[in-house]
Amino acid sequence: MTTSRPPFPPFTAETAAQKARLAEDAWNSRDPERVALAYAEDSRWRNRSEFLTGRAEIIAFLRRKWAREQDYRLIKDVWCFASDRIAVRFAYEWHDDSGNWFRSYGNENWEFDANGLMRRRIASINDLPITEAERKYHWPLGRRPDDHPGLGELGL
Repeated sequence: MTTSRPPFPPFTAETAAQKARLAEDAWNSRDPERVALAYAEDSRWRNRSEFLTGRAEIIAFLRRKWAREQDYRLIKDVWCFASDRIAVRFAYEWHDDSGNWFRSYGNENWEFDANGLMRRRIASINDLPITEAERKYHWPLGRRPDDHPGLGELGL
């Protein structure tokens, strides 16, 4: 049985934005199994300096990530799109187990199969230490509220 995840390529401005928001919502759940369902069984990733293949490796990676990156909150914005590809920019805030806060910035390039599953994800990410007073994301853990500003409105 083939899994599918609408919207499907080819993307429009509206469906690319919808796909990015669905991804943001899933990642803000911090549920590795839920997040992994959006990726093809043999999805290939480059995340910083790690190279992953397949959902099992994605799930293990996300478990490690969210064990380290506590109180994680993410915003994604579409940068551009074409056919079966979407590029997003993002920023997320988190703290480590010592209470040190960070804002991580980056770009992702996504490629989708005909079923709307991501078959390739290439992520470049940089971490910036911030003080708790510099935080911009204050919604309760989980989905970003619809009325919360995006990256542009926050000056990011």
